[in-house]
Amino acid sequence: MPPPESKGDDLHERIGSFVSYLKQGQLHGSYDVAFQTLQLLRRIVSQTRWSTAGELMQYMKTEGKKMASAQPTDSVVGNMVRRGLKIIREEYAGSVSGKTEEGETEESLHKLLMAGGPSTSDFNKPAHGLKATVIDALNELLSEIESSTDNIATQALEHIHSNEVIMTIGKSRTVEQFLKNAARRRTFSVIVAEGAPFYKGQELAKSLAQDGIETTVITDSAVFAIMSRVNKVIIGTHAVMADGGLRSIVGSHALALAAKHHSVPLIVCAAMYKLTPQYIVAYDQDSCNKFVVPHEVMKFSEGNILSKIDVHNPVFDYIPPDLVNLCISNIGGYSPSYVYRLVSELYHADDYYL
Repeated sequence: MPPPESKGDDLHERIGSFVSYLKQGQLHGSYDVAFQTLQLLRRIVSQTRWSTAGELMQYMKTEGKKMASAQPTDSVVGNMVRRGLKIIREEYAGSVSGKTEEGETEESLHKLLMAGGPSTSDFNKPAHGLKATVIDALNELLSEIESSTDNIATQALEHIHSNEVIMTIGKSRTVEQFLKNAARRRTFSVIVAEGAPFYKGQELAKSLAQDGIETTVITDSAVFAIMSRVNKVIIGTHAVMADGGLRSIVGSHALALAAKHHSVPLIVCAAMYKLTPQYIVAYDQDSCNKFVVPHEVMKFSEGNILSKIDVHNPVFDYIPPDLVNLCISNIGGYSPSYVYRLVSELYHADDYYL
């Protein structure tokens, strides 16, 4: 089925620019990527010509696959597309049957298994007022993303107590707000691993020190030696995988192993838009990683020995779920073993693979 016609080329130009920015790495931070993706999805709903939910879902999948493939390691784009598809399914089911999402979940398990959800052919029936309800739901999701960092930060006092020593690595906008919010009523110290070779931890330490938080910067190699003095490890993450594992910045895995060895709890601050239904296979982690220029690791030079050396500079580490004690999201805390349930609530099973 061909995609519906668009009102002008403005939407296609915006999607093309967004894809270009993703490929060139010009968008920094999962929040910006998620917000811009949702804005484009809202434009797709409002500016394209479609008559049924099936046509809209097909077009959103086509454009969403194009945006997600631009940067495969950035799972936030695919997450937002899946959330948009789930919204269309829910609003369509509500307009056709008159049932809300809460009403559906109250049915018995046997009835849900026997009835199932609407099939693809059912989405070809026209639904009155679907565009307005979908746009309203997307606007609510945008508001949820905007307030996600603040909602996570308000939970800081429940997890950080006075005179504790907190360790983190690199720079995470969410962790930064989390620590600053706790510092308003708690006195504690923070140890920041610098996160070589990108050294974002130095930027975080400077920001925390300016807010009056006692901060110490250490090298990544000193993490294990100092871990015995630490009360909690609090880190951010790039993505929360479907098994509860994390795709975090390089160096995080060594930090998590040191915390496990010293029985120090590892807490992860991550908004719900970072939760993805994807997995990372233990023996194939390289295909799910991103590699950048190795100049920061080893500067270029010529020689007989160096000419035979391959230098890799990965951006991410994979942290298995058994190394994580607690995940804090904008809707509350949860265990890594509970992630499967959240995935089933946020995304529809038919949309796991775009």
